[in-house]
Amino acid sequence: MAVMNQPEEHTKRLTQLRYLTVGSSIAFVIITAPLLFYIVAIFPDGKLWETDFFTYHSKYFQSVSVFVWVLVGKLVPLLLLTIWYFTCKNWWYKALLIPIAVYCYQFISVLFEDSQTVDSHQVYYIVPFVIIVLCSLYGIRTKLFDRINNIDLSELIDMNNQRKGWKRFL
Repeated sequence: MAVMNQPEEHTKRLTQLRYLTVGSSIAFVIITAPLLFYIVAIFPDGKLWETDFFTYHSKYFQSVSVFVWVLVGKLVPLLLLTIWYFTCKNWWYKALLIPIAVYCYQFISVLFEDSQTVDSHQVYYIVPFVIIVLCSLYGIRTKLFDRINNIDLSELIDMNNQRKGWKRFL
């Protein structure tokens, strides 16, 4: 067993501390994410919310608290899916981009439109993105399984040609 010198040991400790800090922060965000739904209680029940910095008037939602509840309902799954995307080590992690894109679109729609059509027409904007992600996932999956099973297409073509050659004699 090799003995580490002081700078290497210090660097290793700092790396471990950084991993522990990042992991603990992610765990804290995951644990507290559902509690964000209770933030709605601090917003007013009326359609108008006045502060020193801005005034918000809800056009579609019944009250400001309903507007915030809908925003948080889009933000919490978006936050959790984003954490999952960045921490996932599986080959299919790009599939998480589809629900992330849907929630992003819905969140932005709620923020800027404040209208009734938040969840109705996003499919038209998301379909091209979904097609691109699915095509890339299929390509990754094919290359991965070819590599795992050690399949080379030239070998398959050679095997097929050899079979055709033997059929002449049978």
